[in-house]
Amino acid sequence: MTDPTAQYPDDGFPQQEQEQPGLTAPMEPQPDHGEKTYVGSGRLVGKRALITGGDSGIGRAVAIAFAREGADVAITYLPEEQDDADDTSAWIELAGSRSLLLPGDLTDEDHCIWTVRETISEFGGLDILVLNAGYQESRDGLENIPTPEFDRVFRTNLYSMMWLGREAIPHLGEGASIITTTSIQAFSPSPELIDYAMTKAAQVAYTKALAAQLGERGIRVNAVAPGPIWTPLIPATSWPEKLPTFGQDTPLGRAGQPAEVAGAYVYLASDASTYVSGAVLPVTGGKPL
Repeated sequence: MTDPTAQYPDDGFPQQEQEQPGLTAPMEPQPDHGEKTYVGSGRLVGKRALITGGDSGIGRAVAIAFAREGADVAITYLPEEQDDADDTSAWIELAGSRSLLLPGDLTDEDHCIWTVRETISEFGGLDILVLNAGYQESRDGLENIPTPEFDRVFRTNLYSMMWLGREAIPHLGEGASIITTTSIQAFSPSPELIDYAMTKAAQVAYTKALAAQLGERGIRVNAVAPGPIWTPLIPATSWPEKLPTFGQDTPLGRAGQPAEVAGAYVYLASDASTYVSGAVLPVTGGKPL
């Protein structure tokens, strides 16, 4: 049996900072995306998945897991994240699955539409839509947030979900699955992440409303709510002083790794969860939602 408190180091992370968007290579220590540990069991054979923000962090871990479960995987990412995307693509193909790279900015409506259409064109359809891309920045009070900044947060975290979902839904059949990445911030918001937390709460409403709409069509919609997970988003959030204790306030006493979140997405995408819809699955190290 694995002791979850000892699975990964619990002594925090060295102070470090990156520009947005964060990248994997400069991170110390390197995140674990399940590259050496995730073992598939054929739960998604023949499925076609689109993962936004699939180049790094949770998105990369999910892409690797999906590929090892037998799915073909398309990932979206910003052009400046090309190196991360190439690495993720290599892991997908090493698993024997098809990989599709879709660079561009999801704050643009036309790009979101193109992303869905390109995936369907290349894979011949779409079975799993993972709405994972997100942007956050540390704020020094609501009164100090300029409109272009919270507009970027809303367009990345909310508008893109509306555009992608709207374009994808007509192409989804019975058994399809939509999975959103919300956050513990939706339930326990930090003041320095006020705009990000607002979008995460809205994503919960999106998930529950869409599950009610699409249930009669046999399409399930669920969310994963991660807690503190060691991804490039963390050193890119302008709070290096928080890193030495990041995640240590959880009952398990440490931050999580992307590899520890991927299984939740596999469960929600697979036939193991055929009676689960409108749910928010916490992966928080024991922190309550």
